[in-house]
Amino acid sequence: MDWFRYVSLLKIAVLFLHGYAIAVSAEVTNKRKTISYPQTFEISSKNSTFANSKFISQNNNISFVNMRTNNSQPPEPNPPSTKYFSRSANLDTRIRPIRNAVSTMSSGGREKVIPAVIPVEDAGAIIHQRRDTVRQMMKHAWDGYVKYAWGYHELRPISRHGHSSSLFGDFSNTGVTIVDSLDTLYIMGLMDEFQQARDWIEHNLDFVKLTWGEVSVFEINIRFVGGLLSCFALTGDRMFREKAFLIAERLLPAFDTPTGIPLGIVNMENGVSRNPSWASEGSSILSELGTLSLEFNYLSDVTGKEIFRQKIQKLTGTIKKLDRHSDGGLYPNFINPWTGDWGDRHVSMGAFGDSFYEYLLKSWLLSGRQDDEARLMYIDAIENAMSKLIQVSKGGFTYFADSNSGRLEHKMQHLACFSGGMLALGGFYLGEPFKRRHIAMGRAITRTCHESYNRSTSKLGPETFRFNEQLEAEGLEPEAAYLLRPEVVESYFVMWRLTHDPIYREWGWEVVQALERHCRVDGAGYSGLKNVNEEKPVKDDVQQSFFLAETLKYLYLLFSDDDVIPLDQWVFNTEAHPLPVSLPIKENISTPNPKFKFRDQK
Repeated sequence: MDWFRYVSLLKIAVLFLHGYAIAVSAEVTNKRKTISYPQTFEISSKNSTFANSKFISQNNNISFVNMRTNNSQPPEPNPPSTKYFSRSANLDTRIRPIRNAVSTMSSGGREKVIPAVIPVEDAGAIIHQRRDTVRQMMKHAWDGYVKYAWGYHELRPISRHGHSSSLFGDFSNTGVTIVDSLDTLYIMGLMDEFQQARDWIEHNLDFVKLTWGEVSVFEINIRFVGGLLSCFALTGDRMFREKAFLIAERLLPAFDTPTGIPLGIVNMENGVSRNPSWASEGSSILSELGTLSLEFNYLSDVTGKEIFRQKIQKLTGTIKKLDRHSDGGLYPNFINPWTGDWGDRHVSMGAFGDSFYEYLLKSWLLSGRQDDEARLMYIDAIENAMSKLIQVSKGGFTYFADSNSGRLEHKMQHLACFSGGMLALGGFYLGEPFKRRHIAMGRAITRTCHESYNRSTSKLGPETFRFNEQLEAEGLEPEAAYLLRPEVVESYFVMWRLTHDPIYREWGWEVVQALERHCRVDGAGYSGLKNVNEEKPVKDDVQQSFFLAETLKYLYLLFSDDDVIPLDQWVFNTEAHPLPVSLPIKENISTPNPKFKFRDQK
């Protein structure tokens, strides 16, 4: 009896304290609403649509105020310009104070872990806190790059200097991290950093000050052309469109083949093009040649220059005619650009194949679901891939296997984890008879990719994970590295938007905590890991530009409202640069800056 009385009194005390905590929280919240944080950011570029405007931050809300008017009351927060696309971007640019965020979670320090089970009354505040944590991570990554590697391709956060890659040119000063990060900075409301990046692009990203040499057509397209076009779509700033055009124009010589299939490498100085020597029989790579349509079609839309769309049309025509009967309807990863013949019979939803499938679907979506050719090609490609590559492990995990000359390899790459979100997104818009089956398959794939993270010691996923009698979604050396890749959190984000199942936000938060625990380099940024299965994994000393362009962007959007870059109005390219689904009257967009003339204009 005494024990029962003790428990009853304890329950009453807990209920009393819980009610008191809620009351205090409400009082603090109400007080916080009365606090003002006035800040003003000047944007002075003469070519920018931000000219004659100020960003005024009041009560943690950024408003875009036209300084030509005499209105004393700022309008409701809106994107800076909507005349360049048919619907409002509905960007939530509110900046909230960072509370219990990154500063309390630095590597080596004691963590303040937010509980996984969120009480209903606290859910909104916790989600905003998590989003602010990601925003602070972006600022930390950006500040490290600015301090130690400004203008270089990428950052080495441990060595504290720039990192170069021949993918982006023979020299190291083309600023790929700057261009790749730009729209993430803008979406997160980091306006000082955005303006800093914009200024560098305006004054340094050209062919006079920079020496490019040989570059990857694929990488330059998705990062530079895609990133610049995304910023043009988000801001209406014509400078971004002009830079995108000048860069894309330098890629066109790569398409000068009998089939229209582009070569993978082009010299930006003289146009000489080739394929990498290691590619099968001098072949072009499926994922690279198939990942140009979004950027090139949109570039034609906004410049009126049909040459880019024409290149895609010829390329698509060639791909449609290719004989796939001997491969069971599958698309091998290598194609000879001179003859149109297939190279090695290797098929993958990961490296060399991945974004080919993604862009078939997204070309249809970007067209406002008018490009029926892209829709039918996607259905054909993904149905064949699902029927021949999808496997279920002994433990019940669904995965995309690779196929090598018809023989299945029971492994899945981190790169292929984007397919969970792609399948669900496609199913959602295709409708029945595909909707239920494709969304269910997307859920299953995403669950498997989460398992690859959950089974590692660091709770971050390996480059490749395997399935056999002993292994279930586990990576072994030398395939156990983690390169700050985005594909898993990309699927979390898409699955959350389509289903609102809270598990995807919880899984995303697990990634945030693991990144802070193992990848954060105090004072300098973030690094990949050499082996995710070690208690204290060794860092690889590279902050990849896609970490800022994709991983952090998708995590931020995962904890944002649905009207922040809504999926029915924007399509993300494979580097997570959003492009608008539909366009207004083309004449308004294709009118160039009077001081700028495209090459064929007199």
